[in-house]
Amino acid sequence: MSGSVTSPSAEGARIYENDRSVAEYLEFHYGPRHLDVPNFPSACAEAAIAALELSGHAGRGRALDVGCAVGRSAFELARSFVQVDAIDFSHRFVEAGSRLASGERLAYDIPTEGLLSLHRTASLADLRLDGTAPRVQFAQGDACALADGLTHYDLVLAANLIDRLHDPSLFLARIADRVVPGGLLAITSPYTWLETYTPPDKWLGGRVVDGRPVGSLEGLTAALEPGFERIDRRDIPFVIRETARKHQHTVAEFTAWRRR
Repeated sequence: MSGSVTSPSAEGARIYENDRSVAEYLEFHYGPRHLDVPNFPSACAEAAIAALELSGHAGRGRALDVGCAVGRSAFELARSFVQVDAIDFSHRFVEAGSRLASGERLAYDIPTEGLLSLHRTASLADLRLDGTAPRVQFAQGDACALADGLTHYDLVLAANLIDRLHDPSLFLARIADRVVPGGLLAITSPYTWLETYTPPDKWLGGRVVDGRPVGSLEGLTAALEPGFERIDRRDIPFVIRETARKHQHTVAEFTAWRRR
């Protein structure tokens, strides 16, 4: 996924602080496409920029990629924005993104089968993204308690983040004032609600409320209105490679919300 767990339980936090997770996400962000599915972080950035154009908002000054993981979407956004702040709870992910931004080529290994693996490297130069690096600033942070200076954004991207938060509604309530009037909040999620990350009573959807089943899009809409209006919705598939013959194939829902 594009974003890692943010403000997690202790168990959830550990998942993203090891060599295997960093390698998996480097492959997800910077490796070749798998099963002929386009690169997900790049597709998220493209969809967000397209929605911003659809909204009529002309500002391209500041963007925030919250839950940025190892940074591909932040660098892609920097093709269009003067400044991109990239925030993730995982120290290892932020470190990897920062090293890539400094021009390093990162080496990692991906499993093929059993104890066998392939050696790969990731760099911005290979993707012609090195020119965007000076406009991206990485920092570790909690999506539900962002630093005060992270504000006045024309675009906020939260890719595959809300179902990894301990309190998604709190995040949505607090992010609203960080988007300029007319600016955009872009969210993707496969709505994979798990108690490891989010207590069931905090899930935006996928549960029964007052005897009625509530879907995640309905819950997301309720949390964002009346401060935002939805202007776009589409599906964005992604594939995470586990081994040479095992992949996770998932479809995230992309929604774009214009701040009133």
